[in-house]
Amino acid sequence: MTDWVTESLHDGLKTAFRADEILYRRAVGQQDLVLYENPTFGRMLALDGVTQVTEADEFIYHEMLTHVPLLAHGAVKSVLIIGGGDGGMLREVARHASVERIVMVEIDEGVVTFSQEFLPGLSAGAFDDARLELVIADGADYIRNADERFDVIIVDSTDPIGPGEVLFTDHFYGHAKARLNAGGVLVTQNGVPFVQGGELAGTMRAFRSLFRVATCYLATVPTYVGGPMAFGFGTDDTALLSVTPETLAQRHAAAGLDTRYYTPDVHKGAFALPGYVQELVDA
Repeated sequence: MTDWVTESLHDGLKTAFRADEILYRRAVGQQDLVLYENPTFGRMLALDGVTQVTEADEFIYHEMLTHVPLLAHGAVKSVLIIGGGDGGMLREVARHASVERIVMVEIDEGVVTFSQEFLPGLSAGAFDDARLELVIADGADYIRNADERFDVIIVDSTDPIGPGEVLFTDHFYGHAKARLNAGGVLVTQNGVPFVQGGELAGTMRAFRSLFRVATCYLATVPTYVGGPMAFGFGTDDTALLSVTPETLAQRHAAAGLDTRYYTPDVHKGAFALPGYVQELVDA
């Protein structure tokens, strides 16, 4: 009998993925974790019934949430990652040799341990990077109490339910802004606007009160159905939206990056928003 893993994150919409083999299932920390094999997406990881990452398309999400802010900024020395226990975001940040310090704050150590054992390709050894400081703590608590600043902060959170809910509040974004160096960038994952419009609108409302630039950019990740994903982009440096494809290409080449989704032209085009997304940004 064929097993199917059904996700019902969105009201009125169910998504089912065929599970040829359940590889692992147990409670990890505060979350229910299941790993299974799918013929299209390879190994798929779900937390609390919601797909988090797949071997086949994870590069899209991780490349776009990392390289867009780092290459737009152009001189990043320090990066803070909130969440991201699977190590994919860390892998992409660590590819930038110019970055001198990486702090990663993950609430569940079990997710990190699990991912290194069962999804080692996601981190590709990045947890051994000497620049990394791994902190097992609540991201909201850390960012409220930290006494250092960063050039880029990446919020690689789950959806705003359970432990991830606090990472979508005005208070959290305010504390994150206080942890940025001058000209720094805060980026966030904001789900699929077509079916999660309130999530993006809420983040953009907070960003508008904090940043001179408060917008989002898009990427199409096949696993996350309902249209393109949105990534919040907040900064006080208005010039970061005007970086040319030529400059981005120079920075991309200088970093020695070999990316499968990100290109300088995709970077620029990702900020060209459909009308319904722009309405949520301006709401």
